[in-house]
Amino acid sequence: MARLRVWDLPTRLLHWLLVIAVVGLIVTGNLGGAWMTSHFRLGYAVLALLLFRLAWGFVGGYWSRFSRFIYSPLTLLRYLRGQSMPEHELGHSPTAALSVFALLLVLSLQVVSGLLSDDEIAFTGPLSRFAPSEWVPLATAYHAEWGKLVLIGLVVLHLLAIGYYKWIRKTSLVAAMITGDKTTDLLQPASRDGLAQRVLALLLAIGCVAIAAFVASL
Repeated sequence: MARLRVWDLPTRLLHWLLVIAVVGLIVTGNLGGAWMTSHFRLGYAVLALLLFRLAWGFVGGYWSRFSRFIYSPLTLLRYLRGQSMPEHELGHSPTAALSVFALLLVLSLQVVSGLLSDDEIAFTGPLSRFAPSEWVPLATAYHAEWGKLVLIGLVVLHLLAIGYYKWIRKTSLVAAMITGDKTTDLLQPASRDGLAQRVLALLLAIGCVAIAAFVASL
């Protein structure tokens, strides 16, 4: 048995920053009023984080790349039947991959719909004036109602999955996302997590923040 670096530092930081931002979005969105200023800022933060995750999915650590957890329907079916491969437990398993992509999709829809929203009182998304007039009320309704409920539902499912792995499978997903390492006897590549990767991540992060700031300035 040996320790294998699975989650590189940029991936771990992204994960925990996204957790904080999403919780903050849900809380500030429900409080409303003066809290909406913080809600907007957190929304731009999530936009930057999503852009970073998209880029990091192609150039990040071995186990963080999309190519490592895009599975065929047949692989998913076999996994659900209990015919999993050992390496599935190192990175994202087929079901965990579905959860990741679902969260990324729903968060993206929530951010985009927020940018297109207009409550016709005090808060207007920066992209609402560029969208067709019939899109704005639909985006507003989705963002404030259906989208929020779907996002909360996925977050709850994510927490239940963490609890299942912790208490039933006796595997701590949280610990691995803190340390970056998993103990295994498999001969699998480790994620690169040196200075070069971290400098690259910093440059990408700066670019993503700049894009989010530009959107906010529109």
